Amino acid sequence: MKLPIALLALAGSAAAAQNAPPIRAAASTFASVEVHINQRPIGRTWYAEDAAFTGPAKIAITYGQPHARGRKIIGGLIPNDTVWRFGANEATALHSDVDLTLGSVALPRGDYSLFLLHSGVNWTLIVNRGTHEWGTDYDKSKDVGRVPLTATTKSDNEETLTIYLVPSADRPTTGAAALNGVMRIRWGTSELSTPWAVTGGR
Repeated sequence: MKLPIALLALAGSAAAAQNAPPIRAAASTFASVEVHINQRPIGRTWYAEDAAFTGPAKIAITYGQPHARGRKIIGGLIPNDTVWRFGANEATALHSDVDLTLGSVALPRGDYSLFLLHSGVNWTLIVNRGTHEWGTDYDKSKDVGRVPLTATTKSDNEETLTIYLVPSADRPTTGAAALNGVMRIRWGTSELSTPWAVTGGR
């Protein structure tokens, strides 16, 4: 006896569903960290924040955020002696509405990509002027500068690569933040850091 076409199609769909791979969370997520500044430079002049006119200036890092999930991080997910995409998928992006220094590297306001290099006990953050690129499309000829990072070992384990931009508190009792701070990178038990500062601020 021949089965109706509708029943055959239903049976085929059920079989395909049984053979489909299980639904899982993605291996990485998308993250962003930002510092907002209550004035914005236009030309050589700073203007007070006005959402209808200028809006706040910001420093922002956006990146694909990989999770270790039991895998080896240093020498595994982060290769040794090889420039790493510093995240997952697209290259990690730095956008700044202000001129700033990252470590000792001066960066005019604009857009950049960030890469990471681990070699022996040394860690280096690479600032590159290429933008909107896949994380493996690193072009050394576009490097703007390289920033040595300070490395420390923490007792707690950070499962997910996380980047922090932490402003300094020059007047702790008021809660006001300064135009400088520390960039911190956490993954596993490693923490990497370098100072950042807005230049030309008044």
